[in-house]
Amino acid sequence: MTSTQWIHLALLLLFAIGINTPLGYLREGTKKLSFLWFLYIHLSIPVIIYLRHLAGFGWGFVPLTLAMAVAGQYIGGRIRRSR
Repeated sequence: MTSTQWIHLALLLLFAIGINTPLGYLREGTKKLSFLWFLYIHLSIPVIIYLRHLAGFGWGFVPLTLAMAVAGQYIGGRIRRSR
């Protein structure tokens, strides 16, 4: 990978965790398995897919972006529970 691709990957992963942290915070305040609960979990996925495609990354990078999205959800939920 070139240095530009590494930068794009880092930005994509930072975006995935960054956008999912507030969504995880909001999700924690809703009833489990409700419409809003599902919405907060899945809202960022189309954007992440679009950005991954735009950056030229293939299916091999899905686990990384998914892991960062899950980490953001977890972090946001932990912040909400700690308050």
